Amino acid sequence: MNKRRIGGFYEDLACNYIKQQGGTIIERNYRAFRGEIDIIARDEGYICFVEVKYRTGDNFGYPEEAVTFSKKRQICKISKLYLYAKYKSLEFPIRYDVIALSGSEAAITIKWYKNAFDYV
Repeated sequence: MNKRRIGGFYEDLACNYIKQQGGTIIERNYRAFRGEIDIIARDEGYICFVEVKYRTGDNFGYPEEAVTFSKKRQICKISKLYLYAKYKSLEFPIRYDVIALSGSEAAITIKWYKNAFDYV
C-alpha cells in the first residue's frame, strides 16, 4: 500500500472517531498555499483544523510529537486562507487539533488533542 492510501486509511479512522465524539466533518484534505489540512471539522462550536498523525510504535517518538513548528505554521496559514475563501471572514471560533493514532491495524489507539496548539 502506498503512503497516500495508508494516510487515507488513518484519516478515515480519525473522521469516524470525530463523528463518534459528536463532531461533524466539513472537509478533508483541503489544499492551498503549498500545503494541506487533513481534516476540517465542527466540534463544540469551533471550526477545527485537524492534523492526523500515525505511528506503529514509539521508536521514533509519539505521533503527536511529529507535528513540528513548521507544520503548525503551515496549518495556521492555510486555515486563514480557508476561512476567508469559504466564509469571507476570519471572525470564527477556531481550534487547532491533533489526532494521534498508534499501534497495529488490529489494535489502534486514538487520542484527540483538542486545542493542541495556538496560532503560529
